[in-house]
Amino acid sequence: MFREKIVMVDLKGQYERIKEEIDDAISSVISSTSFINGPIVTEFTQNLQRFTGTGYVVPCANGTDALQIALMALGLERGDHVLVPAFTYVASAEVIALLGLTPVMVDVDPETFNISIDSLKASCTEKTKAIIPVHLYGHSCDMEPILEFAKQRGLYVIEDNAQALGADYIFSDGRVCKCGTMGDVGTTSFFPSKNLGCYGDGGAMFTNNLELAQKLKMIANHGQSVKYTHSIVGCNSRLDSIQAAILNVKLKYLDQYTASRRKAANYYSCRLSSINEIVLPAEKEYTRAVYHQYTIRVCDGSRNELKEYLAQKGIPTMVYYPIPLDMQEAFKGVAYCNVSLENSRKLSEQVLSLPMHTELSESVQEYIVESIIEFYGRN
Repeated sequence: MFREKIVMVDLKGQYERIKEEIDDAISSVISSTSFINGPIVTEFTQNLQRFTGTGYVVPCANGTDALQIALMALGLERGDHVLVPAFTYVASAEVIALLGLTPVMVDVDPETFNISIDSLKASCTEKTKAIIPVHLYGHSCDMEPILEFAKQRGLYVIEDNAQALGADYIFSDGRVCKCGTMGDVGTTSFFPSKNLGCYGDGGAMFTNNLELAQKLKMIANHGQSVKYTHSIVGCNSRLDSIQAAILNVKLKYLDQYTASRRKAANYYSCRLSSINEIVLPAEKEYTRAVYHQYTIRVCDGSRNELKEYLAQKGIPTMVYYPIPLDMQEAFKGVAYCNVSLENSRKLSEQVLSLPMHTELSESVQEYIVESIIEFYGRN
């Protein structure tokens, strides 16, 4: 057994590298007693705005709230259809249903795991009002055809960027944009395991529309822009000052973190490329992925066996996600689908995510890779 403990995400190791800065930032907030909407929230928001190149950033309590608030701000009506991939985390579709809208399940591309433009187009009806493309595993959706189609049909685009903060999208004319900044609203999560994670919950919304930014901010603050004057029905969703202080420190290192993840992904891809039974993640020419997850496809039906074999050798793995959303009990009688979801079904049976984080050493990766090679060499 490998002596070093292997983890999916090494938050402790990452913290120890910047411990003094983090501790000072937290201490500063506690000393100021500005725990909610303090100056550090504004500072972090401005820094995040510069990092992403977006017009406006509106912080909130978590990534799910960000999605819900975004939909609330667009003025959709009960029963309106919102297209969402069937192969993703539940939050992307959950907020649609919570607001009385109809989640319409769309299939994904088997190479990128992201929403299929062909399936998206086939799913669109006169009831369709919005699209939620999810930049899954840190790889950008192919946004140019999505944005073109949305413009043709008059649809809103809400980017779920919880897993791809910092990822680039490259348009055909060479223009480069950060994921989350191209649609009407982009959303992200600062859950601790995310590429930019805090030490609790947190989220944010991005937009280039001033009027929409003001509405997002109002909704997140009980529907008010002036204290005790409530113009619309909103909710209570705030990024607290301690989390903002932590994020403000970690944001300085996000490019470095991305470089570490890309290096680890390249190592996996180089070492595992000769195994015919698995398919490696594909990074398309239109993106620079940030590898929130490194997810392989096990195509010979041995996914669960491989997972168990690696677990016995002290190597954790995860299946993101084992059940497509259309098959979840919560969406029966709620969601709608008029296309084949064959790829989503297949991926749920094949995907396996290997350990991926900023502190991943080559020696750990070597052990993981050799264990996978050993598994397939037994047959």
